[in-house]
Amino acid sequence: MTTATYHRHDPRLGEFGLRPLDPEADAALLHGWVTHPKAVFWMMQDADVDRVAEEYRRIAAHPHHDAYLGCWRGRPAFLAERYDPAEVELVGLYDRAEGDVGMHFLCAPTDTPVRGFTLAVITTVLDWLFADPATRRVVVEPDVRNTAVHALNAAVGFTVVGPVAKPEKTALLSVCTRERFLAATRREVPA
Repeated sequence: MTTATYHRHDPRLGEFGLRPLDPEADAALLHGWVTHPKAVFWMMQDADVDRVAEEYRRIAAHPHHDAYLGCWRGRPAFLAERYDPAEVELVGLYDRAEGDVGMHFLCAPTDTPVRGFTLAVITTVLDWLFADPATRRVVVEPDVRNTAVHALNAAVGFTVVGPVAKPEKTALLSVCTRERFLAATRREVPA
């Protein structure tokens, strides 16, 4: 397993980390995550391990899209994707701004949920994205029916732009600035 390239300490839940995803080595693990009933909005319910590996090889080869495996306390626990929304997912569908970065995340299924875990994951992912000074806004396009993720997005500072018709779904376009993220997570907003 590759060492984490990004670390965040959550005051309540401890250590989180991200490392580049290895499409071959991580495909079997991801298969269990993306085909789980709770991952219905990931749209890979019928995928086999080969298709999962193929999808993440495609992402790894793409110049404007990459995937990371997230760990909690040293164990794989979530998936994060970063992309340029003007080149992937939202091409021609929204008003791009300089410094926009797109994001997807998926928590691993578990039989023993931990209160606040998903909020800690999305906070970690946004912290990672905003660690790059070039990132001014994070853009997301979850399915309009995914009310759980809309609530999480609001909790970390996203504001809704509105629905966007994509070929595979109607998405709820939302954006989060660095300032809104810092304010929502009660951190000091830089001057």
